[in-house]
Amino acid sequence: MDIRRKKIRGRKRIMVTGGAGFIGSHLCQRLLEEGNEVLCVDNFYTGTRENIVHLLGNPFFEVMRHDITFPLYVEVDEIYNLACPASPVHYQFDPVQTTKTSVHGAINMLGLAKRTGAKIFQASTSEVYGDPEVHPQPESYWGNVNPIGKRSCYDEGKRCAETLFFDYHRQHGTKIKVARIFNTYGPRMHPDDGRVVSNFIVQAILNEPITIYGDGTQTRSFCYVDDIVEVMIRFMASGDDLIGPMNVGNPQEMAIIDLARKLIEITGSDSELKFVPLPSDDPQRRRPDISLARKYLDWRPTTSLESGLKKTIEYFRKHLDGS
Repeated sequence: MDIRRKKIRGRKRIMVTGGAGFIGSHLCQRLLEEGNEVLCVDNFYTGTRENIVHLLGNPFFEVMRHDITFPLYVEVDEIYNLACPASPVHYQFDPVQTTKTSVHGAINMLGLAKRTGAKIFQASTSEVYGDPEVHPQPESYWGNVNPIGKRSCYDEGKRCAETLFFDYHRQHGTKIKVARIFNTYGPRMHPDDGRVVSNFIVQAILNEPITIYGDGTQTRSFCYVDDIVEVMIRFMASGDDLIGPMNVGNPQEMAIIDLARKLIEITGSDSELKFVPLPSDDPQRRRPDISLARKYLDWRPTTSLESGLKKTIEYFRKHLDGS
């Protein structure tokens, strides 16, 4: 047995970049619950210690403050690469750094996977499809992306990262998994990240006007975070011949204005709707074709939108109360 791959007491050594972020913190928790050693790597640009403070007492959990645009030398069996700002507010604040995180970060993590022989998962995004002309979006669709717009740092950065993953697989035999994650929501979302669910919930709880871009007829498909973590783990555990790209998300499509009205209803808010101009390159429709995930991973979302929203609202109420 290669000493680099030897496991202590059968535990996998798993690294999660962006592990203090929204999805990353849920993934770290689940991996620990399954008996693994987890190394959470985060530069805390958008991730917070609050998201992982409940894990710090676990002897098999370790936190490292590190920016993956710089190489990292550790010994691991699996890598989940989630590091990158994922909301427009955050990734547009420093667009050059966003691109570097996607591209240089991918190169560094793939280099680590190559050296250690680790299997590596790339958290790609539905944004690789841009403002799609094909609906719903299958993995075979190449997308409709503006390469020079304000969102391009994220969209094109993630597209380039996918290229690197597949080239490392072809050229070096690196074991890869590439998942295109669609709109995800749940507890530990950042209240100021500019994403539609967190924006609407905070505004509704505070009885502020709910800001709708455009006329609200644009659609999204919302998947609860526990369902996303489940499919990520199933995908990583699948055979080495299943590499993706694979869409993961909820195929139930919803108009933004209907989401706003539903949240007003659930929260009992007095908020009114406020319409503002639509940002440039904002996708009009977004819905994943998850046929591959259904077929190869026997996966589909199981959390209803109302149930997931109630859990998320409860989290934000406590967060805004400071409790």
